[in-house]
Amino acid sequence: MSGTNRTQPPVTGGPRIILIEPQLAENIGATARAMLNCGLTDLAIVNPLQEFPHGRAVAMASGATEVLDKAQLYDSVEDAIAGLNRVYATTARPRELTVRVTTPRRAASELRTAWQAGDAIGVMFGSERSGMTNEHIALADTLISIPLNPAYSSLNLAQAVLLVAYEWFTTADETPAEQFVEPDTGPATKAELQAFFDRFESALDTGGFFRTPEMRPAMVRNLRAMLQRGNLTEQEVRTLHGVVSCLTGSWRETENQKRYREAKES
Repeated sequence: MSGTNRTQPPVTGGPRIILIEPQLAENIGATARAMLNCGLTDLAIVNPLQEFPHGRAVAMASGATEVLDKAQLYDSVEDAIAGLNRVYATTARPRELTVRVTTPRRAASELRTAWQAGDAIGVMFGSERSGMTNEHIALADTLISIPLNPAYSSLNLAQAVLLVAYEWFTTADETPAEQFVEPDTGPATKAELQAFFDRFESALDTGGFFRTPEMRPAMVRNLRAMLQRGNLTEQEVRTLHGVVSCLTGSWRETENQKRYREAKES
């Protein structure tokens, strides 16, 4: 899915993402992409099974190479989290330990509060095949459990990172829940609207839309008010002109439209 706008300032800051013994370079690259989607750039990698940097990681990052370029390699989890004040870990609920477990949404809210207070924060992710050991889990302050279909809750490493990173991003995102997206063309000017209204009224007069002269002023006002409420763009006004042309017989078929019509008729 495309949507990158490089004219916008980058979103920065947030938790360090710690990958513990990732098996595939592709998953490291996909993780970098997921991180940058959500404004995260601090990646720590503990004992990757494949060499790093790796060409397949770069390919899977799909442009998020700045995350890979800044990534730090560590020999132990303890070294990767040494400078952090608060650490969360994503894993299945362990049976051998008594630990606090929360959802990604709650964890993101708590991490945002800690980060705003000046704490250095991080989230650990285990290897694709074996997850995290109890020794690694014991290093976390809180565990994150991702609620999914209990009959099939398997996630790719990068998917898990994206779910947690997205919840982090939304804690500061101010995008309205609903909005109208306007096309690239700007709003129509009053002169453009007036020209269309005049032509529209003339076409309605010709077609006998106004039943009596007495009703005409009120009907014209209602039609104008209705069209004004639409906040029409320049392109929309041009489209309406085309509609009037078609209905009044003044529309002229372009060569492309002619070829399209002939192809349909053949």
